[in-house]
Amino acid sequence: MLLPETLRQHDKQKFKFHYIYFLPWKDQMVPAIEQEGGKVVCVKAKNNAAILLAVRKIAAYVRKNNIQLIHCHLPWAGMAARLVGKLTGVPVVYTEHNKWERYHKLTYYMNKLSFPLQQRVIAVSAEVASSIKINYRKTKPLVQVVANGADTAKYARTQTAAIDIRKQLNIPATATVIGITCVFRAQKRLGTWLEIAKALHAKQPGTYFIIVGDGPLRDEVHAKAKALGTEQYVFFAGLQTETRPYFTAMDMFMMSSEFEGLPIALLEAMSMNCVPVCTAAGGIPEVIKDGVNGLLVPVEQPLQLVERLSQLVQQPDEVARMKQAARETVINSFSMKKMVAELEDIYTDLINK
Repeated sequence: MLLPETLRQHDKQKFKFHYIYFLPWKDQMVPAIEQEGGKVVCVKAKNNAAILLAVRKIAAYVRKNNIQLIHCHLPWAGMAARLVGKLTGVPVVYTEHNKWERYHKLTYYMNKLSFPLQQRVIAVSAEVASSIKINYRKTKPLVQVVANGADTAKYARTQTAAIDIRKQLNIPATATVIGITCVFRAQKRLGTWLEIAKALHAKQPGTYFIIVGDGPLRDEVHAKAKALGTEQYVFFAGLQTETRPYFTAMDMFMMSSEFEGLPIALLEAMSMNCVPVCTAAGGIPEVIKDGVNGLLVPVEQPLQLVERLSQLVQQPDEVARMKQAARETVINSFSMKKMVAELEDIYTDLINK
């Protein structure tokens, strides 16, 4: 729920926020955004081509509502926004969440072709910024890193959990709980995640696992869990709009991803004192320092997490130290307050030009 949480911290005396989305069924955040004072409109577009065909309708909305700046996310919305900016003269900011090497060829080239038609690019990590530099090879528009952030006041263990997840799932209070919250996509390698869970549980029977989320690979992931016989110690929580009770139940947050930008869920988990144990994908090494505030293994060798975790769960003092270090990392370098301040500086700069 990044958009409403970011809106909550924005200076709404200085900025008014309008949100346009394209897929009618992707409306889960609408009530939360409206509650925070944002105006939300759905411009229906069932696919990427339809998003581009909606450009004139979006441009009319921009003119009617006197929009002074457009901030867009993801390539196809970015392409549409750049064309709207060209039609209206309104400056455009685009946030890049992924490495360009991971895009489909059509998305890659369309994104690259329209890239000059914007005034600023935000990369969510230095790794993403480097990918843009390597693939785009031009100095304009300016690319700057604004790291994702978590609301450290909201995501804190001091908040009382409304639900005791361990009790609900019959997980012993003394058990080590390892979890993840994510969309079930190929890049997350949840099949590998389950293999790590099975191998670790064989070594350390006091470990339990929680997977929060849903997505296009749901059936495949559930079938993998069944085939591995993990039902006694791996629990699927489904899609949850409130993840804090689950983070409260977790001791560690594990990711076996093949590629990433800078995952918000990772920062939220760390803010709630979960030790991050991850593959060194994308911007993750910019957050985790191996052996200091978490564990990192090579992207190509995710199963190394089995032995590393087997050793760590036997060192409760080290786990406690890393839990505190994880939260301090987010407070000091990846807070939402810091991210919002940097965004507002960009907005002000472009609006005043």
